[in-house]
Amino acid sequence: MKVSVIGTGYVGLVSGACLADMGNDVFCLDLDASKIEALQAGRIPIFEPGLEPIVRRNRKSGRLRFSTDAAASVAHGELQFIAVGTPPEEDGSADLQHVVAAARTIGRLMQGYRVIVNKSTVPVGTADKVRKAVAEELGARGSALDFSVVSNPEFLKEGAAVEDFMRPDRIIVGSDDERAMDMLRRLYAPFQRNHERFMPMSVRSAELTKYAANAMLATRISFMNDLANLAEKLGADIEEVRRGIGSDPRIGFHFLYPGAGYGGSCFPKDVKALQRSAEDAGSPLQLLAAVERVNEDQKHVLSRKIRGRFGASLKGRCFAIWGIAFKPNTDDLREAPSRTLIADLLGAGATVRAYDPAAGAEASRLYSADKRVAIVDSARAALEGSDALAVVTEWQEFRSPDFDAIKATLKTPAIFDGRNLYEPAAMRALGIEYFAVGRRT
Repeated sequence: MKVSVIGTGYVGLVSGACLADMGNDVFCLDLDASKIEALQAGRIPIFEPGLEPIVRRNRKSGRLRFSTDAAASVAHGELQFIAVGTPPEEDGSADLQHVVAAARTIGRLMQGYRVIVNKSTVPVGTADKVRKAVAEELGARGSALDFSVVSNPEFLKEGAAVEDFMRPDRIIVGSDDERAMDMLRRLYAPFQRNHERFMPMSVRSAELTKYAANAMLATRISFMNDLANLAEKLGADIEEVRRGIGSDPRIGFHFLYPGAGYGGSCFPKDVKALQRSAEDAGSPLQLLAAVERVNEDQKHVLSRKIRGRFGASLKGRCFAIWGIAFKPNTDDLREAPSRTLIADLLGAGATVRAYDPAAGAEASRLYSADKRVAIVDSARAALEGSDALAVVTEWQEFRSPDFDAIKATLKTPAIFDGRNLYEPAAMRALGIEYFAVGRRT
């Protein structure tokens, strides 16, 4: 099938590449000429395991192309995927200007039937706005061309996006148009050969499903973080509690790991946007307001532990940080807990030596003007000259480090573990001071 994807960000690039890998003819459009130039040269702008070989393979076969030519994009695909950014406004609502602009471009340039697929994460009612924008452009042209608007939200985890797209656990498609629904069924048929994952529903239900899913996952994280803090006060161990409640099949183990708070491009933005939609509808979601408060407070948990150990003033001290990205297998620093920790440490007078396997380049750009922050190229280099270590992101290489080297290199053999990677008893046996989240240490 011929598919056009508007936007070559995280969602658009992964979607376009994976659709091309299933034999579709995919045209990826972006108005950022430098990004398109990089993609045409084979440079991938994001770190995502498995994505680069798929892009390379399908560019070579001719099934995947990148361009800034909007007219060619609209002419190419009967399926037009909108996968542009929806950043938060100051009031928390989603900024839909890029979505509407993409819709207007399609309406202005289309010469035949088009199925316009909202892949971006958008509030309930966005399909109506897209439909109106396209209709206005067609009306201005005096055209009566037929088109459909479909909601097809993505459920991709950064760090596992290719796997999630290729082996989806569900394919949500919202539409009341059988012709459009049939086209989406055919497009996604190769991704569900083992069993049916296609879930048709109304457009508004599909739009809400995306926000509801992220809000539920964020709620589980904040619930466990709140419970972990209570466990510390009561002398309980949150790891034992986690195993106890996770074994209940009604609850399960996913997203029950306490830590230093959630970040990234989805959960913070989507929780805010859903709250705003609920307020606009006159039905505020009080639980989500609490989820957000808990998360923002949890991002300070490591700095509170560090100040509790070294004092309110950290002037003259240096701290090593392992992990800057908001989660492993990505270079995304948006809303990352590490940024809150770094700000807290700097505010208390300390300096920082930080390392991340993938986000080093982005972190170097972010902190290039601040001489108090050194972004180094190895975990060992971060330890050099540091008073203690804070682990913020659970990268694989941090799970079994050389603890003897850590102890010998740090001025104070202390680890502040924001992801509960290590066993408290083992740390005590090694003579390392260990501060975890919700564990008896």
